[in-house]
Formats: sequence, structure tokens, C-alpha cells
Amino acid sequence: MYSQNEIDEAVSAGAITPEAAGALRSFVEGQRSLPTQDEEQFRLITGFNDIFVSIAAAILLFAVGWIGQWIGERAGTGIDHGPSFLAPAAVAAVSWSLALFFTARRRMALPSILLLLAFVGGVLLTSAFVMVFAIGPSAFDNNPQLGGVIGALSAAIAAAGAWLHWRRFHVPITVAAGAASIAAIAVGLLVAALGANVENAKNVILGFVLLLGIGTFLFAMWWDGSDRARVTRRSDVAFWLHLLAAPMIVHPVFTLLGLNDGNATMGEGLVVVLLYIALGVTALAIDRRALLVSALAYVLFAMQQLFREFGAVELNIALTGLIIGSALLMLSAFWHQARALIVRPLPEGLRDRLPLLDRASAIPQPAA
Repeated sequence: MYSQNEIDEAVSAGAITPEAAGALRSFVEGQRSLPTQDEEQFRLITGFNDIFVSIAAAILLFAVGWIGQWIGERAGTGIDHGPSFLAPAAVAAVSWSLALFFTARRRMALPSILLLLAFVGGVLLTSAFVMVFAIGPSAFDNNPQLGGVIGALSAAIAAAGAWLHWRRFHVPITVAAGAASIAAIAVGLLVAALGANVENAKNVILGFVLLLGIGTFLFAMWWDGSDRARVTRRSDVAFWLHLLAAPMIVHPVFTLLGLNDGNATMGEGLVVVLLYIALGVTALAIDRRALLVSALAYVLFAMQQLFREFGAVELNIALTGLIIGSALLMLSAFWHQARALIVRPLPEGLRDRLPLLDRASAIPQPAA
């Protein structure tokens, strides 16, 4: 099984010609009941060996972290007899070492994602634990400014680690990890600036996260715009950025509107449904399903509350699942047709920034 990225890399390496790659893609499309333009492709697993290696790597990293914590406690590097920076540092070091083989040489997708997350997370926690250990945990008592600064500095070091990982391995999810770190820097600095008012400024923080989510979404669209046919690694980078941006947009919006208190009224439920429809239209336009998935929990809750209001107490969950499940399956089955209805009426300037409706025409075709 070969991914679009691997075919593109084979063309870059001169192993096959662009014409041969185009012929292969056209042939594969012709063999499928649905064209590839109806599928949001990204590389996750290429075989069961990916799962096998990921499980083994997770067990190894867990053991390394445990041993690092054990050594740290006896070396006196634990924070109040708690976590030691040696544990995440060991996890980060081993993750990088494993990536030298499973990512750089074997190019395994799922293990590469796991190792990247373990590396960036390890760098983040190591940085935070080292600074907390050096300053002393008691300095953080009733001191949100210091906590925000330490969080921002830790996120900055994690972003630098993500950049180094990208330069060495070019795993698509790395850009999203770096973007998440940069967002964490901004939130940490905001918390530090708010200081003692942070408890009363949750809406301010949520609004700020919303702005960061919109910025991440626009960054994802920039990557999408550079590969409108979605045949290179840049499309995978955009996928992970959209997956990051979606909850950063959806959660603050629903929370700020008061739709997250656990007791949705009929009016609030209708607002949730209307917002979900708007998100669906946006998802169709940009050809990304992440927005729909991120808001799914909210709309499921709102729908079952609506059915409860109408008196269908015993079947409210079942009716909600029936309607939402059927709607999403219908949307999936006719995604390309629905997307064409949304995209074609748009102004040409906007349409030229969106993923192509007919991507097959953008794939190099063999010479006659």
C-alpha cells in the first residue's frame, strides 16, 4: 500500500516520472467506487506493523519514564517528592532515538506520530519541571503570574523542539504540535498578564483561545492553498492543523454562548443546531471534516435535550443518534455533490483559494 505522499516522493527522487505517477493515480481512482476527491486522505497506518510498533514503543516509553522517575526520586530531583524532570527527559531522548529508525528510515506513519507527540510532550514537561524545581514549588502559591510565565517559557522550548523535529524528520503532525506550543505561549503570557484576575477572566481567555483557533485555521488554509489537489505532504500538514484549530474554535464559541452549562433550553438547542449547520457548510467549502467532528458532542447533547423538551424522554438519545448518524452518513455518501453546490456559487477569487472540486484534472496525465 502506497500513500499519495510516497508517490510524490518517488517522483521527486526520480524513481518514477510525473506522467507515470499521474497514470497510477488515475488508474486507482478508476478502480474505486468513489473518486479520491471524496476522501480526506492522510497517512495514519500502512499495515498492522504500524500498530504493532506503536504498542511496543508506548510500552517502552512508559517503562523509560517510570525508570527515569525512580532514578529522579533517589537523586533528589523530584518536586515535593512528586514528578522528576528525569522522567520526561528520558522519554524525549528515547523518542528521538527511536524516530531515527522508525521515522527516518522505515517511514512508519503511526509510530512517527506517537514518537513526535512523546518527544514534544517530553520536552515541554522537562522544561516545566526543571524550572519549577529550580525556583521551588512554594513560589507558585497564589502567584498565577509566575505560573503563566513558566508555562509560556516551557511552551517556547517545546516549540523549538518541534521545529528541530520537523527539520530532521518532516512528520506532518509536527507543524500542528509547534502551532499548539505557540498558542500555549500566548495563553501563558495572557494568564501572567491577568495575574490575580485570572479566575474572573475566563471569558477573556476563551475569547483569546478563539482568536488563536481562527489564526490556526487560517494557517491551515495557507497550507491547503499550496496544495489544492491534495497530493503532497502539505495536505497532511493542513489536516493536522485543521484538527487542532477545530476544538480551539468550537469549544470557546459554544461556551461563550452559554451552551455548555449542561442544561440547554429549547432556544439554546436550536442555536446549537444552526451553528452546526453553519460549521457543516464551512466544512464542505474547505473540504475538511474536522469541524463537524469537533462539534459533534455539542450537537448530540443539544438534540437529545430538544427531544426531551418535546416529550420523547425515553427515546431522546436513540432519536438523536438516528437523526445525526443518518445525516452524517448521507453527507459522507454525497459529500462531493454537496460540496459542489456550496463551492460553485462562490466568487471566483474565493473559489480559487479552496481545494479543487475536480482534483483529477490537476494530476499530471501520461503523454499521449
